[in-house]
Amino acid sequence: MSDLLTGTTGAVSLAVLGALCFAGAAVLQHGAVAAESDTDGESLTLRGLRAVARRPGWLTGLALAGSGTVLHAMALILAPLSVVQPIGVLAVPVAVLLTSLRARRAPDGAIVGWVALSVAGVAVFVVTAARTAVSSEPQPGATFIAALVVAGIVVLLAGLGVARSGWVRCVACATAGAVAFGLVSGLVRAVSQSITPGLAGLLDPAVAATVVAIGVAVVVGGWLVQQAFASGPPEVVIACLTVVDPIVAVILGAVLLGEGAATPPVVFLLLTAAATAAAVGVVGLAKHHPDAAGRAAAHPTHSRLATAGDIGPSRPEHFLRR
Repeated sequence: MSDLLTGTTGAVSLAVLGALCFAGAAVLQHGAVAAESDTDGESLTLRGLRAVARRPGWLTGLALAGSGTVLHAMALILAPLSVVQPIGVLAVPVAVLLTSLRARRAPDGAIVGWVALSVAGVAVFVVTAARTAVSSEPQPGATFIAALVVAGIVVLLAGLGVARSGWVRCVACATAGAVAFGLVSGLVRAVSQSITPGLAGLLDPAVAATVVAIGVAVVVGGWLVQQAFASGPPEVVIACLTVVDPIVAVILGAVLLGEGAATPPVVFLLLTAAATAAAVGVVGLAKHHPDAAGRAAAHPTHSRLATAGDIGPSRPEHFLRR
């Protein structure tokens, strides 16, 4: 029994519980955001967010997300990023199941196929990365540089989300949030690696700055995820989070902590192929989800314009309410 709470086994157990919490949080919070009438286009306004934050479903989802975050952080202390992070992909099939139960309809076969592709891609990714992962202390200055690079990526993706509509907006915002959360995981692991060997205390300026960066990334990522909920279904959002987040985290683990130092080039090629397959699955899920198909059928002209890059206003009420 004690083995379930220590080492890699304990980390995997905690990560699985965290994934279940994240799936439940996604479904509940999406339902609350979709039910809120105060939206601006496909985005959630500040006034709308305040209204959403008073809904019991959203608050319950927030509690589940908080619990999942704590469980995930505990898992990161016990095992490398490349082992813990990709386990979150379990939230994708769980979210699909919960959404189907809530809507009282069986999931479409195509949706199951895209989800399976994403899950398989991440599964290959984690198994491959875990075999060569090693742990070490972060290199001086690496944390700051990584944070700046990731922040730039988040800004670019968020800008794409603002400029587009429909499933592109949903995927862009969710991906931006996932990149921010991937940074959070990388920084949490870096802090734990710095403190555990006694290299730095909690009051060390570098550690304190990292903790502040973690807080900022959590807030920004959370806001972007709520915007994604306003323009797409929970399965798509959670798929983006659980596919992009581990890929970013594993890359940060390799750069910040040297976890990929023992990984041969051929393994990196396999990791790239697995990540590509997972990403294709997410795009397929977003593009062919019944909500996206229904939106395109209802507004075929706008759909063609949006695909071509038009950023004009739209009316997504039917897309937000099923």
